[in-house]
Amino acid sequence: MEHAPMPDEPTEHTQPPSPAQGQRPVRAGVIGMGFMGRTHAAGYTTAATTGHPCTLAAVADRNESNLTGTAPASGNLDTDNAPEQVFDPARVQTFTDAADMLAAGVVDAVSVCTHTDTHVRMGTMALEAGAHVLMEKPVALVPDEIRTLRDAALANNRLCIPAMCMRHWPGWTWLKKRVTDGSLGNVLSANFYRLGGTPNWGEGFYTDIARSGGALFDLHVHDTDFVFHCFGTPANVTTTGSLAHPTTTYHYEDGFEAVAEGSWEQADSDPFVMRFEVRFADATADFDLSREDAPLLLRRGTDAEPVALPPTNGWQAEIAAFIDTVARFDPEAADLSTPLDEAIAVTELLLAERASLESGQPVQP
Repeated sequence: MEHAPMPDEPTEHTQPPSPAQGQRPVRAGVIGMGFMGRTHAAGYTTAATTGHPCTLAAVADRNESNLTGTAPASGNLDTDNAPEQVFDPARVQTFTDAADMLAAGVVDAVSVCTHTDTHVRMGTMALEAGAHVLMEKPVALVPDEIRTLRDAALANNRLCIPAMCMRHWPGWTWLKKRVTDGSLGNVLSANFYRLGGTPNWGEGFYTDIARSGGALFDLHVHDTDFVFHCFGTPANVTTTGSLAHPTTTYHYEDGFEAVAEGSWEQADSDPFVMRFEVRFADATADFDLSREDAPLLLRRGTDAEPVALPPTNGWQAEIAAFIDTVARFDPEAADLSTPLDEAIAVTELLLAERASLESGQPVQP
């Protein structure tokens, strides 16, 4: 079953659009300047320097210490931002209230990088102010809240796109293409691994399961979304383990199964694990983030061929794609519903995984 891609979903070598003569660059803003907000701010700066029509115009955070332009490094992965200088406050407007930033009319598009339980409120406010929205994951823990956000996007004729970075990660975009084009034959099995420690940033947000959803919603969501992105909605799911370390088998009507394991239980001394192993009829695709020189290998028998990947990461690619989509936005032709419809389907899938975890039985999404 195929699903519509995110608007302007990039190829492995996305080229920025040629802006119309006299077109103003997209003025981007970031709401929430924690770890992910800093990553988005750096992403907009990178997009601008690599030819995408944007400028980082403003940032907002209730904590003034996050508005100095400098911040310590944090997070599971290297985001390629220089922690000593995330943005230049002499060039970027700063606000302690996101509403003030939106009311000032200084942004055309914003990343919402606040805690999950504020996403719908912040996203709706931005859409009603006329801004397009790139919404960090998970969009919400409840499907009806995402439907509220979708209604706001439709009512205000603006994009609201979930920031699912694995759909843009080098090697993972390659995998999606091979699944779709069938050039390696049918997929026989697919296994995904995402293992790290409990986030030690966020002022206790992540360990408050009622707010974050735990590792199931905050970490494992990446692989649930990618399984959905590649293979569609399964007939049912079986999840074992715990909210901190779930392992899910996605069962499809034709007998195909995909498996994804996620964990917040890695020791601090253990490296972050991000892997997939997908066996096709004609070859096996093996991605391992820890192999810095050759993260993606294509194995045929005893031979292992490295696959060349672009020198970027998923956050940079998703922000470039978002900017390009906003720059080309046609209010008469834009698909405003599909991105959030897919977020609803993924959230329903995660809820089925949680129900299976609690019941010990397969659950239909």
